Amino acid sequence: MKLWIDADAAPQAVKEICLRASDRLKLETVLVANQRLFVPPGYAHLTAIRVDGSNDAADRYIAEHAEPGDVAVTQDIPLAAQLVPKGVAVIDPRGEVFTLESIGERLSVRNFMDGLRGSGVDTGGHGAYGTREKQAFANALDRAITRALKSR
Repeated sequence: MKLWIDADAAPQAVKEICLRASDRLKLETVLVANQRLFVPPGYAHLTAIRVDGSNDAADRYIAEHAEPGDVAVTQDIPLAAQLVPKGVAVIDPRGEVFTLESIGERLSVRNFMDGLRGSGVDTGGHGAYGTREKQAFANALDRAITRALKSR
């Protein structure tokens, strides 16, 4: 089992939680981004992969390499829509779990909102990333990893 992190837009707090989990559980963890990543020393199970190309290059890499039973962290709903049917557990940085039951609706809403933004409508966005969101993410990550490890 691997822990995949779409590192282009993941908040630093999310990366730190994932690194601690990786170290504690000796879990192979892969940070993927289309920009240079700083990899802190001392994390034996951590790999950083820099992909070249478009903004979606990291998403494509994760989609091509993640396997059933893996866990992925991303806020990219189209990426989640590719991973969930493959049997990859997907959570976003705010602790939302994407499932087969929810991903279709989430993708539809995302596409609708993207259409509104494309026509000039200000749709707002998420509020600030704070302690509540960080805790929700840590709890969701712990549950996802526990389920993935038990199903091995």
